[in-house]
Amino acid sequence: MKSTSALLFASTMLLAAPAAAAGPNVVVSIKPIHSLVASIMQGVGEPSLIVEGAASPHTYNMKPSNASALQAAKVVFWVGPGLEAFLDKPLDALSDGAKVVELSEAPGIEKLKFREGGAFEAHDDEDHGDEGHGEEGHKHAESEAEHDHAAAPEAAAAADEGHDHDHGHGDTDMHMWLDPVNAKAMAVEIEKTLAEADPDNADAYRANLEALNKRLDALDAKLTETVAPVKDKPFVVFHDAYQYFEHRYKVRVAGSITVSPEVLPGAERLSEIHAKIRELGATCVFAEPQFEPKLINVVIEGTPAKSGTLDPEAGTLDAGPDLYFQMMEGIGTSLKTCLASAS
Repeated sequence: MKSTSALLFASTMLLAAPAAAAGPNVVVSIKPIHSLVASIMQGVGEPSLIVEGAASPHTYNMKPSNASALQAAKVVFWVGPGLEAFLDKPLDALSDGAKVVELSEAPGIEKLKFREGGAFEAHDDEDHGDEGHGEEGHKHAESEAEHDHAAAPEAAAAADEGHDHDHGHGDTDMHMWLDPVNAKAMAVEIEKTLAEADPDNADAYRANLEALNKRLDALDAKLTETVAPVKDKPFVVFHDAYQYFEHRYKVRVAGSITVSPEVLPGAERLSEIHAKIRELGATCVFAEPQFEPKLINVVIEGTPAKSGTLDPEAGTLDAGPDLYFQMMEGIGTSLKTCLASAS
């Protein structure tokens, strides 16, 4: 009888105990940002991801399932219209109840100017100092009535209203997540937004942010150590996505095959690059998994340069809290492996 009463009491207490508050519907544009959001939402919920698999935000087309997810979202995180141009109109069509957060405008983000012409020039010695890259240095956001609605810099700007993304982006390199210090600034904004939208889970978000910041600090130290032996060796990339990584770790990006991945280079451009690789003594040329690798073989033919692969959008990785760290460590390891083995 006593055991039966105890069991009934325990069952009653379980039923009376408050259930963990469910997290809000959160949608994120791209994998690296999704990883940061997923880290802060651990134990609360899982954010939805728009650009899945090996797809690239530079060439992505919205699916009906993406539109449905956006319509159900309470919070949407994206980098901004200079990167995910395909999201511009869908975000403007959302109800007033959805909070749209443009993380390129997060306080503390360090911005660098977009490099015209693919930045295919040798770097001067002073370009590797603490002052950044001269004219290609810091870019701080200015609020404007218009912003760039395309990923390519030559695209026309269009006026826009609503949400939190009325800013100019035409001259800003939008790959800012490739600096862990910028990732920390984004994480702070993510935690703040989630805590405001879901105060019942604010303590969990705060604790997750603290844990994430520790991991990002450790990642920063590890990457500094990883690339230190090869940071003075020049290399060429598929498109100019690595300026933030270069700026943080002082590696030598000699140039890119194309200014923007939407615009593939012609024969004249490939010939230019081939000559430049020989002139600069670039030791490695890196492809990206989302784009045509044959171009890499064309430009290194007849040169001593080796080929490798970098994945700045984590197209080959599974989405989740660990993806950001796997992506960044993968970039560091790929650079070290190829550049150390090159003559």
